[in-house]
Amino acid sequence: MSTSKRILVAGGGGFIGGELARVLLERGHTVVVADVKPLDKWYQLHPNAENLVLDLELRDACMQATAGCDEVYNLACNMGGMGFITKNKALCMLSVLLSTHLLLAAKENGAKAYFYSSSACAYPDYRQEEAAVVALKESDANPAMPEDGYGWEKLFSERLCRHFEEDYNMTVRMFRFHNVYGPKGTWDGGREKAPAALCRKVIEAIDNGTMEVEIWGDGEQTRSFMFIDDCITGIDKLMASDYSQPLNLGRSELVSINGTLDIIEKIAGVKVKRKYKLDAPQGVRGRNSDNTLIKEVLGWEPGIDLATGLEKTYWWIKEQHEKRKRGETVVQ
Repeated sequence: MSTSKRILVAGGGGFIGGELARVLLERGHTVVVADVKPLDKWYQLHPNAENLVLDLELRDACMQATAGCDEVYNLACNMGGMGFITKNKALCMLSVLLSTHLLLAAKENGAKAYFYSSSACAYPDYRQEEAAVVALKESDANPAMPEDGYGWEKLFSERLCRHFEEDYNMTVRMFRFHNVYGPKGTWDGGREKAPAALCRKVIEAIDNGTMEVEIWGDGEQTRSFMFIDDCITGIDKLMASDYSQPLNLGRSELVSINGTLDIIEKIAGVKVKRKYKLDAPQGVRGRNSDNTLIKEVLGWEPGIDLATGLEKTYWWIKEQHEKRKRGETVVQ
């Protein structure tokens, strides 16, 4: 990412987009941040950015946001944790409107590069039926059968990006994110991912004296989790590369939900009782990132281990929890 560019961060009022916007601003770029949420709901609000409240599912809004931009980063979509995705399949699929209109606007306004944030949810559920899952390679996305509407939208939008590059000579870069977490991310309200949810539950269990944490499923379902700093570093490296196909961006550190809670207990210095809610949404049984290709393409892979990332995340969420108890405004 060189200096003196005008860059749109779509979805910049969210977790990853807000952090990306911060880094781009620090590098001296002119940054346009667009998000559908009211400004007081943005995870990070950067006064030195051009902050626009826009519904990017509408083409006119996308034309306004991309005007004069050299690069467009699409971090915008309807998404959340497993509970949200399970209950909002159609809403998640409607992000296809955003992806379509933003690509069209970027092309018509002459943007030179376009980044699309896809997801590991694009992978078929039949490859993720065991906790001891074989790590997913990029080629495993086909034959296609994502688990839900969120994954189908991501897979479709990947193909749309590919055809825009083929037909209109747009420079397109795509990452399949694997469970990004960290400070300034969602930690309450139903859209949070497992690491943040477990941190919050431990904090609440200590605070209310119950010392009990509810776990969705039996806790043996597995995932890999990537810290936000690695996510931003990866985007930077991919945009500087000449690789245009979808690429995994995730840690290859497979861990169960129970194992994740074990780490959080050590950070908090407690042991909690575990109440398993077996009828709750669990998602696929196991998912991990095969990082063979990213190491070949970028000479790099995410390197921040889960214990290090959870340490930072836990204490940030605890700080937010304490602020909320005092009636202060918090990011959640």
